Amino acid sequence: MTALAPHQELLAAALRDYRGVDEREEQHRRAILAQVEATPQWWHRETLPGHVTGSAFVVDPEIQHLLLHHHLKLDRWLQFGGHDEGERSPVETAVRELAEESGLESFEFFGGPAIWDVDVHEIPARGAMPAHDHLDVRFLFVAARDQGLRPAAGESRTLAWVELEEAAIRMNEEGADRVIAKLLALRDMMQER
Repeated sequence: MTALAPHQELLAAALRDYRGVDEREEQHRRAILAQVEATPQWWHRETLPGHVTGSAFVVDPEIQHLLLHHHLKLDRWLQFGGHDEGERSPVETAVRELAEESGLESFEFFGGPAIWDVDVHEIPARGAMPAHDHLDVRFLFVAARDQGLRPAAGESRTLAWVELEEAAIRMNEEGADRVIAKLLALRDMMQER
């Protein structure tokens, strides 16, 4: 195997160490790891049939609410995230996208910058770009709900703090259901302390 570039090895090592909560998430993890190890430009938005993206799930300190945005182009409620813009790091992409798309001025990683979830999902064709996969590496953040929010022009219709159970309904997809289940388990564990 050819030696990996430092940014490739950094993400590959994190993916090797991470374990999904179920077989479906493990399939996603293995697919993302294979893409990162085999593709020097794993991070580039024009890499097909898919490329790595970075996402941010943001909860309030009590883990009662999830901050979502209503995506303008996809017409869906989603977490924050998107394409790598040269960072070659899904964690840095997630931080940048969260700041740009939410307007939050204060947020931090929940428990450190560790992978929270991974997901592979298809993005529909748009313009010259054919349908392709986003190999999404996801991180968990915490932020106070009393901050001002500012939807990104051209990206979001609106932003909302949504109770976890309602967030699962609004997002309405397998990967979000898994993340919400993880958040509910985390909240229960924290309340037991």
